[in-house]
Amino acid sequence: MRFEFKREQIPWAMAAGRAVLGPVLLAGQVCGWNGLTLAGIVVTALVSDIFDGVLARRWNCDTAGVRLLDSMADTVFYLCVAAALWMGQAQVWTQYGWLLGVLLGTEVLRFGFDFAKYGEPASYHSYLAKSWGLVMALAVTGVFLLGRGNALVPVALGMGILCNAEGLAMSVILPVWQRDVEGLRAAWRLRGEMKGTSRRLAMAVIVTAAALVVTLPMYAEEMGQASYVSGTVNGVTPSAMGRLDTTLGDAMVFRTNGGKG
Repeated sequence: MRFEFKREQIPWAMAAGRAVLGPVLLAGQVCGWNGLTLAGIVVTALVSDIFDGVLARRWNCDTAGVRLLDSMADTVFYLCVAAALWMGQAQVWTQYGWLLGVLLGTEVLRFGFDFAKYGEPASYHSYLAKSWGLVMALAVTGVFLLGRGNALVPVALGMGILCNAEGLAMSVILPVWQRDVEGLRAAWRLRGEMKGTSRRLAMAVIVTAAALVVTLPMYAEEMGQASYVSGTVNGVTPSAMGRLDTTLGDAMVFRTNGGKG
């Protein structure tokens, strides 16, 4: 059986591969791989995180599924990174433990809210989230290379807390699941557009209902026939049979079988 690999599958493969790199990094830490190798894995994951979205947009396969897998792959990878650092560089988390605790707490809160509201995690990929991913990758790379913490670690943890707060706020604002929302302003604009669409839909329903009410005194009995139920048409009694004449262009006339209408 021949398997044909299409280029549209590459972004999927890159995101899935990044998720696999997380356990590989964790295994490398357990096996005592050197810092340069571990840092290389982080850089590889960062490059794949950047280019899977670029390629998906270029090849018109930037679907909601790809973006959701991308977000989940990031979460899996950096959870493994955190575990690897805990095993190999525990002093980093001891020094910034309170920041890490707040970050994990906001992460759990955001995921829980998204699942409760949408039934799946959000995938906003905001500018702040992209910046956080870059700073986090640089901070972690520095830790693996130098064997100690650096100034970017608390910055990355603080940005992660802000990113989760932004994501939670966007989930509160947006009534339905959305992907690739640039930030709070974009989320608020989308909310307004959705409300406008809802108002137009409600108006269409009202107009349709009004049309049904207007035409309720008459209903079709059979092909070409209608029965008059009630109304104020002179000379027409209830249950009279007739037809609707729509040939006048500017009016619709009910004509009885006896010629009255």
